[in-house]
Amino acid sequence: MKRRMSKRDFYEVLGVSEGASGDEIKKAYRKLARKYHPDVNKEDDAEDKFKEVKEAYDTLSDPQKKAHYDQFGHSDPNQGFGGGSADFGGSGFGDIFDMFFGGGGRRDPNAPRQGADLQYTMTLDFKEAIFGKEEEIEIPREESCNTCTGSGAKPGTTPDTCNRCGGSGQLNVEQNTPFGRVVNRRVCDTCEGKGQTIKDKCTTCGGDGRVQKRKKVRVNIPAGIDHGQQMRQAGQGEAGVNGGPPGDLYIVINVKPHEFFERDGDDIRCEMPLTFTQAALGDEIEVPALSGKVKIKVPAGTQSGRQFRLRGKGARNVHGRGTGDQIITVRVITPSKLTDKQRTLLKEFAEESGETVDEHSDSFFDKVKRAFRGD
Repeated sequence: MKRRMSKRDFYEVLGVSEGASGDEIKKAYRKLARKYHPDVNKEDDAEDKFKEVKEAYDTLSDPQKKAHYDQFGHSDPNQGFGGGSADFGGSGFGDIFDMFFGGGGRRDPNAPRQGADLQYTMTLDFKEAIFGKEEEIEIPREESCNTCTGSGAKPGTTPDTCNRCGGSGQLNVEQNTPFGRVVNRRVCDTCEGKGQTIKDKCTTCGGDGRVQKRKKVRVNIPAGIDHGQQMRQAGQGEAGVNGGPPGDLYIVINVKPHEFFERDGDDIRCEMPLTFTQAALGDEIEVPALSGKVKIKVPAGTQSGRQFRLRGKGARNVHGRGTGDQIITVRVITPSKLTDKQRTLLKEFAEESGETVDEHSDSFFDKVKRAFRGD
């Protein structure tokens, strides 16, 4: 639907196409905001242009507002796009220069904050990962000090508001730049960004409000978990700050390799040896499986490398999407030592098959030795 406009199109203001991505819109806004801000650009119309740029960005950067603008343009009475203004003291110029020059935010240093997440690597045997288990682990983590209830101050006393930053945790530092005088924010070096100072520190935590402890956590390992996967234990991370919620604990799984089984997704692979006789005549063999032993029939004439599939004998999918299979690859073993009778029988077998066997031919290793000698 074509838009009817009583003023400049927002896409034209920012110099982007209607199909521009969010990153392209933001990049164009930053460039123009830097160019037209009145504290930088002293031309008479700079302030009006800056307001126009900001109004365009406020609309096109919001998916819902952008959708309405694309449909109705400036004529939509419900959106109020025509009355935007630039707040130089709040979300306008201050935030722009925070982006350009690394200025800090206005976060209250005493506001509740979530605790840090922790990571723990758990090593499992192959079958423990296949069948799952319940285990209790012990993790080191910081917790709120019980003596001072996390304040860091000696019981009976309270922290004082920092005189240097006034409790904000930040200091404003003026800096001359090519764009004029800019105010940057940095962490207060007196209170280290906390906004408070402690005269009488808690003797248990030394004024930190937190102590190092070892916490026991019972973990339920689901059947089928694989190497490299991780589990999230909500609320088992470090304690929050200023009454904030605790972080989470992430358990990364390390699975030891098995000497016989090998995992391939939810399938389990293994190799079984066959004698020449078993492969040629067929046989019923017993194969180790994850939950015991199973028998499979090997048909006559089986070739080395043939695979047999046991349905549902693999690993359970950790997300509940069924169970894998066990895939058995047979390897025909050639005997390295033969008795005279075995040699005679094999020679007769070869003659019966129309094969010619030269028992006096050089072995492969003899040929390699001569090649090294340069013969």
